[in-house]
Amino acid sequence: MIALMIILIAVLTGADQLIKVWAVNELAGGSSREFIKIAGKQIVNLTYTENQGAAFSIMSGKQWFTVGFASAALIIFAVYIIKNYRKSRPAMILSAMVISGGIGNLIDRVRIGYVVDYIELKIFKFAIFNFADICVTVGVFLLMIYILFFFSRGTDEKKATAGEGTPDE
Repeated sequence: MIALMIILIAVLTGADQLIKVWAVNELAGGSSREFIKIAGKQIVNLTYTENQGAAFSIMSGKQWFTVGFASAALIIFAVYIIKNYRKSRPAMILSAMVISGGIGNLIDRVRIGYVVDYIELKIFKFAIFNFADICVTVGVFLLMIYILFFFSRGTDEKKATAGEGTPDE
């Protein structure tokens, strides 16, 4: 199960970094491209921006604080999930999404000093974000729903110890 998690983290983090390289090469310099248009209404644009802070540019200019905080949060989250939910495939997959998003943005902060953002929702005013942000947001949201409504520690542990296969398969 942990091997699956590591592979998924590598694939999602790699995809995030490749998309960001594309965004830097194609969108930097102020250009914005229409991306999704429905019934003549612009829904999503691809717009390059450099986020100096954390989510929604909070803590802008405090790069090493955000690097330290993000690193600590990722380690604590990974240890907690592996310790408490390692036998649950959905929990491990969703956690891999969260961790890969955190790693993707952390790579940017350490490597270039800011996070490359490029997805702009035009249907309402919202911060420009990236694939890593989507991984974190969707992963956390679905993980909370799974843990609150579907994960059953007693049932899952009994299945695993009784030899009925790994839980949640």
